[in-house]
Amino acid sequence: MDFLFEPFQHAFMQRALVACVVIGFLNGFLGAFVVLRRMALMADSLSHSLLPGLAVGVLLFNLAPLGLFVGALSAALMVALGAQILARGSRVKEDTALGVLYTVAFSAGVVLLHFVKVRVSLMHYLFGNILGVSNQDLWVGYGVALAVLPLLVALERPLQLLLFDPAVARSQGIRTGLLNVVLVVALVLTMVSSLQAVGVILLLGLLISPAATVYLLCDSFPVMLWGGGVLGMIGAVTGLWLSYWIGVPSGACIVLVLGAFFCLAYLFSPRYGYIPQLIKSRHFHEESLARWNDHGHGH
Repeated sequence: MDFLFEPFQHAFMQRALVACVVIGFLNGFLGAFVVLRRMALMADSLSHSLLPGLAVGVLLFNLAPLGLFVGALSAALMVALGAQILARGSRVKEDTALGVLYTVAFSAGVVLLHFVKVRVSLMHYLFGNILGVSNQDLWVGYGVALAVLPLLVALERPLQLLLFDPAVARSQGIRTGLLNVVLVVALVLTMVSSLQAVGVILLLGLLISPAATVYLLCDSFPVMLWGGGVLGMIGAVTGLWLSYWIGVPSGACIVLVLGAFFCLAYLFSPRYGYIPQLIKSRHFHEESLARWNDHGHGH
């Protein structure tokens, strides 16, 4: 048992553990909406567009967590809204506009980080460092979780209609455009609160892997929401624990653990897994072959 709990005797690991629980659950919960709304491309674009906001935050406020938070939030919202404006005002589609804007924003962030006066590692923002989580970072995580989770729970019914049948949602008087904005803002807030843990590159894995895994295991929307949250939390804590003993970066280890969960679900899910489907198809084939042979012998 000491082997299990020894890493968490250190104060920095205790803070990292709390961060894993909060952001793991929050990302796994929100990931259900991202997977079902097919927003993975947008999520990836927004995660990369956080970098210039971080760079501006460092330039203006050094490493103050609130300055970094505001800078990253502003940059992501500008890219998200800019893509919608471009899509409505030209023949360019929204996914193309997102692709252009986020690569430009990411490149601007890389350039701006070379001009900061404090010593900042680019790798720190790209891949995260959850062991460096401060008390202020935890308070940001608490605040975002307390804002996002109750909001998504309160809007679960209209959001469910938006995800599965937008036309019915509009016919019932639901403001689908406003709901989409709420979802994007919740997504950006969640990403900003998770930056310290996994960085802008690995954010997408933490966000969609738990939900995609549960999606392979069940057809229930509430189970996908809450199950994704629990799985994200378990994966984040497990990845943190493994990274301590193996001595590898924690963000990458967390995403690898979540990726392993997804692979297991893909292979062994009772209803949608590759191996059960393979066994079932072989069984049907053998039954059909046996019936065909019996029919042939009967003649």
